[in-house]
Amino acid sequence: MARSAVRFVLDGQVIELHDVDPTRTVLQFLREDLGRTGTKEGCAEGDCGACTVVLVEVNRDGDDLSLKAINACIQFLPTIDGKELITVESLSPAGGELHPVQRAMVEQHGSQCGFCTPGFVMSLFALYKSNANPTREEIDDALAGNLCRCTGYRPIIAAAQAMLAATEGEDRSDWLRQPADSVQAPGERLAQLKALAHEDSLEIDHAGRHFFAPTTVDSLAALVLRNPDATLLAGGTDIGLWVTKQHRELETVIYTGRVAELAEMSVSSTHIEIGAAVTFTELMPVIIGQYPGLEELFRRFASPPIRNTATLGGNIANGSPIGDSMAALMVVGASLVLRRGDATRELPLDAFYHDYQVNDLAPGEFLERIRIPVARSAAIVQSQKWSKRFDQDISAVCTAYYLELDGDEVRHFRMACGGLAPIVKRAAHCETALSGQRWTEEAVERACAALQSDFRPISDARAAADIRMLAVQNLLRRFYHETKGDVESTVYTYGRAR
Repeated sequence: MARSAVRFVLDGQVIELHDVDPTRTVLQFLREDLGRTGTKEGCAEGDCGACTVVLVEVNRDGDDLSLKAINACIQFLPTIDGKELITVESLSPAGGELHPVQRAMVEQHGSQCGFCTPGFVMSLFALYKSNANPTREEIDDALAGNLCRCTGYRPIIAAAQAMLAATEGEDRSDWLRQPADSVQAPGERLAQLKALAHEDSLEIDHAGRHFFAPTTVDSLAALVLRNPDATLLAGGTDIGLWVTKQHRELETVIYTGRVAELAEMSVSSTHIEIGAAVTFTELMPVIIGQYPGLEELFRRFASPPIRNTATLGGNIANGSPIGDSMAALMVVGASLVLRRGDATRELPLDAFYHDYQVNDLAPGEFLERIRIPVARSAAIVQSQKWSKRFDQDISAVCTAYYLELDGDEVRHFRMACGGLAPIVKRAAHCETALSGQRWTEEAVERACAALQSDFRPISDARAAADIRMLAVQNLLRRFYHETKGDVESTVYTYGRAR
């Protein structure tokens, strides 16, 4: 049986909302409906982090709580159904004791103009609750989705270190510093969120627009078949911008985030199987465990709040020509399981895209899961991202490589690129130029020349066409020198402390 009310926890109280606008954001709800103006709107596209809040939910095993920072500006309100929402106001009641995160920001002078401060506080709170002893690199990672236009990063990082030092050895299980009569132990919070959990689907009708949140893949398949023109919503990190930036009105939205089967992930002797609704935060350790050469790519993929909601399935189905994951998945031979009704078919990822925003999905069909072959011990797999900013930036060019050598002869070579064409695609002429050749600098130079037959890049705000071509050629040259041990196989130390 379907429900129509959205229910979630805020400051220990269950909030129940009826007649919810399906694309109203959490940020709009907080600021305009509740008057919680601590959460700011900076960019309205998930880039600056001023809107950062924290979501708490029951973990997949049902025996504990998981916590994650998210961008409230692009998170649609119905998607937090069954979860707990924590805002900067939740950390310390009016006139009450400051939370250790807030106190550290004050003592270390981490706030300048103050506009970005609540977002930094919430990202630091997520770190405070999830990592008892983070390294400097992990602190930098946790703050990668927060921008300070006053260039105040040094005292903010000092605040991160101070908040942890000040509470070393303390029990952090109280979660929040609230008045004694409202404190909840983790067990109580778990029980409360379990009580909100529903096996039934969520269906909202509002002003002629519809929102569906099915809980099984069979019900999802039936919904998509009945509504082939519906917008399928996963993490919302792209669709959210359709609403906040392009001001689209989405008539019918089908949310995949509550479909149990799409949240599953497993590793067999041959493949990694990833449900289309698995987030990047969840899948990154698994893929990097198989392909360590992709660590830098995934660590630079967006930011923690984006990775906490963005899904691999959404990234693939959206098909942006600058989507960073697709090039790497293409070279390792990933395939897609597509479903329409009760029928499924499997398609190689490199055959999925036909043109800009045009893919192989038929009406009523959706991406069910991604299959990634496990690593072969002889293969070298790496990816390179070239962008103006190290963290939280869109690629001008993203490349990926798969190389198997037989002695010094190229047995298998695959290369894929994003940012050079209307779609992410393989570099077929470049691959042919290297196949069966000796892995030498001369062969790589011939392959670099062949890249000009594979791509006709455009000029835009990120890079001019000739610079893009030169960049992708230089990246291939760098990959060659990395395999030879001439240079380090990572640029991760650039702009980052270890």
